[in-house]
Amino acid sequence: MKHLSGGNQQKVAIGKWLLAEADVYLFDEPTKGVDVGAKKDIFTLIAELAARGKSVIYASSELSEIAGIADRVYVLYDGSITREMTAPTTEEELLYHSTGGQS
Repeated sequence: MKHLSGGNQQKVAIGKWLLAEADVYLFDEPTKGVDVGAKKDIFTLIAELAARGKSVIYASSELSEIAGIADRVYVLYDGSITREMTAPTTEEELLYHSTGGQS
C-alpha cells in the first residue's frame, strides 16, 4: 500500500472499514493531503454510508468540507462544545462559531 498515492491509500483504508459493516463510522481529517478527485470519491463514500442509515462522525478543519457534507455540526472551541448547528448555511457561519463567536 505504501506505493499508492495519498488519496488511494485513504480510499483503501476506508474500503477496509466499510467491510466491517459498522453502524457508526468516525473520520478524522479523511481528505487531508489528497487530491480533488480523491476527495470527491471520499465524499461519495460518506454520502453512501449516510444514505444506508449509518452514523458518520466527521472531524475536519476544512470548513468548506463540513458545510458541504454535514447535516449537524458541533463546534469545539477551547476543549468544549460551544455550538450545535443543523445544516449550516454558510462557511462563514461555521468560521464565526468555530473561532469563539457567539450568536
